[in-house]
Amino acid sequence: MTFAPVANPRKTTSVRRLGPVEMTALTTAVMAIPQDVWDAENAAKPNKFDVLDATRHIVFRFIDSPLDWRRSHDRTAWPGWRGVLEPVLAQAVRGFGYARGVFPRVMLARMAPGGIIHPHIDANPAAKWPHKIHVPVVTNPEVVCFFGGSHHHFPIGEAVEVDNLGPHWVRNPGETDRIHLIFEYYDADQPDPQWLEPLLRAGAAR
Repeated sequence: MTFAPVANPRKTTSVRRLGPVEMTALTTAVMAIPQDVWDAENAAKPNKFDVLDATRHIVFRFIDSPLDWRRSHDRTAWPGWRGVLEPVLAQAVRGFGYARGVFPRVMLARMAPGGIIHPHIDANPAAKWPHKIHVPVVTNPEVVCFFGGSHHHFPIGEAVEVDNLGPHWVRNPGETDRIHLIFEYYDADQPDPQWLEPLLRAGAAR
């Protein structure tokens, strides 16, 4: 018997404002990233999807398989950034109150002026369970995104959980970059969904 992957009922189906976070150290570090580092990290990123268009990424943590959010790994940039990132991550998720929270995916996403992320949903099973959270580091007033059936502009330093399982997109018609810290978060003490193990067995049998 198999089970169709369904969303974690704790996830938002629109936008959930999580509150402000202290961004000084992270902003300073992000603004100091050399162009060649952005180029090299983007070339090696594991999340190469057409819908992301020319958006560039520095990926710090990532899942081992698109089927399972419980297995993830540190990438080469994580040790050097951990001390700056962990305080921001902790502040952003403090309202969830999870005793054993896990961050399976953590990255910076940089969208140049005129950039776009095309309409899509996060379809892989590993995206069904964790919360998807954005913290704007750099933005401009023209940036607009679409989540939960509505248009939004997220201000710098405000953590926001978004609905990644419904149609969503981003546009930057402004004159400066839009850089977000984007990460996933889940409760390791929450029971796994019934559909997960049958899905993994089916995947291993292929």
